[in-house]
Amino acid sequence: MNIERLVAMVNDIGHYFAAEPDQTLGAAGIADHLKRFWEPGMRKQIVAHLAAGGEGLEPLAKKGVARLAEIDNTLHA
Repeated sequence: MNIERLVAMVNDIGHYFAAEPDQTLGAAGIADHLKRFWEPGMRKQIVAHLAAGGEGLEPLAKKGVARLAEIDNTLHA
């Protein structure tokens, strides 16, 4: 999938979770959403995009994708 579209989608998810006063919980909510509803290939692409600098990702979205990467690394360790 087009990375610009994935970035826009994660940012939109981040807007929803921005209502959470605790950013750690908001980032966890984003990661959980991505884990539950995104296909593995989409998750892999967005994590790789973050690793390459994460251009276009908003701060909370970056935290959510970073949390997703942590979860994936834990599961595959």
